[in-house]
Amino acid sequence: MKLFGNTVLITGAASGIGKIMGRKALEKGASALIIWDVNETAVQATVAEFAQFGKVFGFRADISDPASIDAAYVATKEVCGEVDILINCAGIITNNKPFAEQTDADIIRTVDINTKGAMFVTLRVLRDMLSRGKGHVCNITSAAGMLAMPRMSLYAASKWAAIGWSESMRLELQRSKSPVRVTTIAPYFINTGMFTGIRSFFKILDPEKVARKVLRAVERNRQFSGIPFTYHFIRLMQGLLPFPLFDPIFGDICGLYTVMEHYTGRKPNA
Repeated sequence: MKLFGNTVLITGAASGIGKIMGRKALEKGASALIIWDVNETAVQATVAEFAQFGKVFGFRADISDPASIDAAYVATKEVCGEVDILINCAGIITNNKPFAEQTDADIIRTVDINTKGAMFVTLRVLRDMLSRGKGHVCNITSAAGMLAMPRMSLYAASKWAAIGWSESMRLELQRSKSPVRVTTIAPYFINTGMFTGIRSFFKILDPEKVARKVLRAVERNRQFSGIPFTYHFIRLMQGLLPFPLFDPIFGDICGLYTVMEHYTGRKPNA
């Protein structure tokens, strides 16, 4: 679905790659950009910053809370009308501790935002898309959702679940011949500050380039996109090689299994 002339809602769009995609959507001619984020101050600042590019609206929404989503969605429709394109981008990583050192609160927060949050938002928006016979849902997941790494068990689990849900929903809509489309995006680490401190053999992705590729995937109605494309090669090798070969080659030699050892994460208010 083309962004030109359509209303775009992006969650987590007051910072990081969500914010970049919002700007680019306006530059591509979106009729309106709707920003949802839990940080109300950042929402208002982003709305003011992007006003020069086109119509932009912002609402505070805690996507882990269905009541907050309902309130934001009602306000969104009253002010902006129907949503044509939904991009579920909001996400977190709690820490780099081994699973045995996690807490119940860590598990709940990670899954509530990375998995259930996207489901909660989509459930509401998708029903309206189906009733109108028009819409596109794009879910930003992660390469970690199909290629697990140590010290990110909660993040990986939440993204594996998000990919499974997104793909299942896509197939349901496809088999029912619905005009509503679904795109699943699985990027490698993006240089937005979310993964500050990681040390990777593979290049950390430039957020501007990733944002451009995500929006291109939406406009071309792609079903699934791993970013970069070499991600698919690693997935192929994971399927072809037995674990005793894959683990030392890609995990140890290429360093995939040590990337999180020096992780510090985004600084407060960064």
